[in-house]
Amino acid sequence: MGKGEFLGEFEQLVLLALVRLGEGAYGMTVRREIEERAARDVSIGAVYATLDRLEEKGLVKSRLGEPTDERGGRAKKCFTMTGAGARALERSQLAVRHMLEGLPKRWNPSRP
Repeated sequence: MGKGEFLGEFEQLVLLALVRLGEGAYGMTVRREIEERAARDVSIGAVYATLDRLEEKGLVKSRLGEPTDERGGRAKKCFTMTGAGARALERSQLAVRHMLEGLPKRWNPSRP
């Protein structure tokens, strides 16, 4: 794999959130999922910027849901991961697993 073919950490978190959330995933639910599961504060702008970038790369696709009263009649933009997104996520996760293989048993990331 060449440079730039692996997903960044946040891109991976966003894709994993989409998998967990299923068909109804939209920006705010992705944000909440990452905040709850990864214990990481995330801005909604960062989530949407990442979703837009992943869509441009063909790794996610979006569709407009039905307008809702709670959103003042506006429709939610829902996202799902594509097959290309699943393959990119798998490659990135595999690269991290390979980097971890063979590390000394005494390795402890919490030690300086």
